[in-house]
Amino acid sequence: MTVEMMPSARQIALANVVVDIEKGAARVGWDHAPSIYALVPTAMLLADPNLPADIAEQLRAGWDGSEDHLSAIIQEDLDTDDIEQVLAHLAWPEAVPGAALTVERIVVPPEVEDEAPEDPEEALEFISNHPARTDVRLAVGVMRTGESWCALRTRAFDSDDKVGQGSVLVPALVDALRASLEPVTDEQA
Repeated sequence: MTVEMMPSARQIALANVVVDIEKGAARVGWDHAPSIYALVPTAMLLADPNLPADIAEQLRAGWDGSEDHLSAIIQEDLDTDDIEQVLAHLAWPEAVPGAALTVERIVVPPEVEDEAPEDPEEALEFISNHPARTDVRLAVGVMRTGESWCALRTRAFDSDDKVGQGSVLVPALVDALRASLEPVTDEQA
């Protein structure tokens, strides 16, 4: 007999904010630079006396009233598509309990990857123009406490009801984003 674990309130909050981030990216449209977000408890943001009234009103409108509810604070759009390299050099302050990102990728079947030329620029050209290519947008979020959530949308099925979701759909990005939340040691500083 298998016992299914119910998701925690924190896992649900993370899933909700990642889906909201993905929907926001969908409203912006395709061919957008990667974006990075700090994930912060909404209650903590609302407790800040310096929070502008218009932003507080927007936050209250989307807040479910729980301590676990998260808000995404966009940090920047990145001018590079080498997101793994950026994440390797990124460090979040301890006050930030989670982080998320959106990035677009081209996916091809393994046999197409095997046919690609050795030269990286030629391989990119080959894959980018291959008829079996699929454009995907990934939204990935992680918490310092270990939870992760991913949302994936393809350009071919660009609809809110066709977004795939799961805790580790893109393991390499989950791991890279999780590493950005690791405490910085004196040697790294």
